[in-house]
Amino acid sequence: MSDDLKSADIQLIQRIIPHRYPFLLVDRVVDIDGTQSAVGIKNVTMNEPHFQGHFPGLPIMPGVTIVEAMAQTAAVMVGVTLEMADKEMKVYFMAIDKCKFRRKVVPGDQLLMKLQTLRGKPGGKVWKFGGVAEVDGEMAAEVEFTAMMDLPAPVSA
Repeated sequence: MSDDLKSADIQLIQRIIPHRYPFLLVDRVVDIDGTQSAVGIKNVTMNEPHFQGHFPGLPIMPGVTIVEAMAQTAAVMVGVTLEMADKEMKVYFMAIDKCKFRRKVVPGDQLLMKLQTLRGKPGGKVWKFGGVAEVDGEMAAEVEFTAMMDLPAPVSA
């Protein structure tokens, strides 16, 4: 990872992870510290399709989408650090643990997702992450999850 590449905008995010509307749930990733930690930013808007049914007249971001946004943040952190842009990296959940929700996330909120790697290293397939999602400094969710990083094999010369 280049020393100055400590963040990923939406264009780079889309070059790293395969998610697209309506399931691309992170707008920017900042403060990338190698494969150790990063902060994802999700600007929550009423235009998101889940708000039509969750819940009519009381739009609340589903907890599972908060956890997915945190996982996408972790994938981008690893992808940026390991230079996975345009390499078709795939990431799959293996386990979700210690998941708790503390406050509603609603349109107009900015969700800050602070992720840390608990286990995993470049070249490894199984990684474990932990993190919290906050709105205005108040915890909205916390979770630990294990993921399999399906990284393309390095091209040998």
